[in-house]
Amino acid sequence: MSEQMEQSVNRTVLSARRLALPSHWMNGLMNVLRKSGYLVGSMALLILLWEVASRLSGQVLPGPVITLGIFWELISNPFYNYGPNDKGIALQFTASLQRVFAGFLLGAIVAVPLGIVMGAVPFCRKLFDPIVQVLRPVSPLAWFPIGLAAFQSVGPATIFIIFITSLWPTVVNTAFGVSSIPKDHRNVAAVFRFSKWKYLTKVLFPYTLPHILTGLRLSLGIAWMVIVAAEMLSGGTGIGFFVWDSWNALSVERVIAAIVLIGLVGLLLDRVFYYIEQRFKYGG
Repeated sequence: MSEQMEQSVNRTVLSARRLALPSHWMNGLMNVLRKSGYLVGSMALLILLWEVASRLSGQVLPGPVITLGIFWELISNPFYNYGPNDKGIALQFTASLQRVFAGFLLGAIVAVPLGIVMGAVPFCRKLFDPIVQVLRPVSPLAWFPIGLAAFQSVGPATIFIIFITSLWPTVVNTAFGVSSIPKDHRNVAAVFRFSKWKYLTKVLFPYTLPHILTGLRLSLGIAWMVIVAAEMLSGGTGIGFFVWDSWNALSVERVIAAIVLIGLVGLLLDRVFYYIEQRFKYGG
């Protein structure tokens, strides 16, 4: 009888082992659950603080329950188009993202080579660094009249604002990455007589790429913040115009719902760049 029980127990243990997930799968699952728990906890805390602020303001600030209804209304029919000043939230975001990526990509095209030159050539760093430090703190909205004067149109002026304000994080991070290449790397390239192109592609760019991606990630975040203010001035279409138009219509609920959507889209853009950054981490 004892032998039968022992065999039954062994079969049960073997069956459980077959059903068990591999250890690396279990670790990955636990990490996902842990991160999800933190996300849920942070969102719950934010909603709680929001509700407290709403009650303290005497419901002047709409609470989460009321805003949730407006939020659902916005995302349930996001592609409607009833004219140039009455478009769905998806069309507003599409217009904003087009401007953001146009200005951001133009900025990257200028910022990466400029950062490489500043980091690699001390003379250029001393020459250009004061210019960068003077222009970097200038408010984005201060550039809007310059853009209007130069392009005579609000669309290109908005892209110009994004371009000029998203330059600097990429320039600074790229220059830092190039200037911090270890001396041993440069010595090895000199010993093996690397051509300039080979040094650029085999040493400088692989080592500097994580710094470039960090700069681009910061630049994209700035571009996404700037677009809302720029579109409030330029009008027409875009999420900034939507926020300002909702305020003019005295719909604070729509303003807050738009703010939540702006934050979610910004978070998504940041996460995409974060995973790209981790993928190309030096030595990773």
